[in-house]
Amino acid sequence: MRTTTVDLTADNPRGAHARRTTAWIAAGFATAAGLTGGFLAPADATQGQAQRLMYLHVPAAWVAYLAFAAVLAASTAHLIRGDLRWDHVARGCAEIGVVLTALAIGTGSLWGRLTWGTWWAWDPRLVSTALLLLAYTGYLALRRALAERTGGPDGGDRRIARPAAVAGIAGFLLVPVVHFSVLWWRSLHQQATVLAPERPPIDPRMALALLLAVAAASTAALLALAHRMLRLERRLAATGELPTTGAGAARSPARVR
Repeated sequence: MRTTTVDLTADNPRGAHARRTTAWIAAGFATAAGLTGGFLAPADATQGQAQRLMYLHVPAAWVAYLAFAAVLAASTAHLIRGDLRWDHVARGCAEIGVVLTALAIGTGSLWGRLTWGTWWAWDPRLVSTALLLLAYTGYLALRRALAERTGGPDGGDRRIARPAAVAGIAGFLLVPVVHFSVLWWRSLHQQATVLAPERPPIDPRMALALLLAVAAASTAALLALAHRMLRLERRLAATGELPTTGAGAARSPARVR
């Protein structure tokens, strides 16, 4: 049965089945990535076993980029169409991006301790990533502050969604700064490996493990987003505050008994 993002957020047996299927797919990718990265891929000639942190650090960073790109797209869609469900997507993706960015910083700090001998260096990549984390943490804090000020539900009030959408779009400006910081400024951080202009200077077994890890992280993030949107719509439906679509038609999700 073909699974769609609509199925993943549906509050019915078909949606539950789609989420279980996605969870098994994510677990399969994660298992394959762990086995490939832990046993098939060789250790780095310079960094040794510490390099295996790449299979956590890089997928967390890449999928965080994707999550913040989704915030940008969903926020723009909300401003254009006025549909609050786009705001739900933006909120969920921002939460996922914040968690993954924090994971990227944490694993990067451990990796730096093992290779550079320090937990933190005032490196352009590290500083810009920390600013990105602060920007989207601020986005979530703004939503909470607006909800307390207006008394409206976060996810069901355009007085919260519209300012948050502007903040979500503005925050994405830091993503290219983070990505290109190693090219624009002197940096301890290595430059692009998989996306290098020349032939990627990476062992094919390492590349396979990395791609499997990215697939696992992407699938898990999609599943987390589906669960987050489902919980939000259940809460809004329970309080009678489920938002309407851009056409003004309300939709109440079917409950799973």
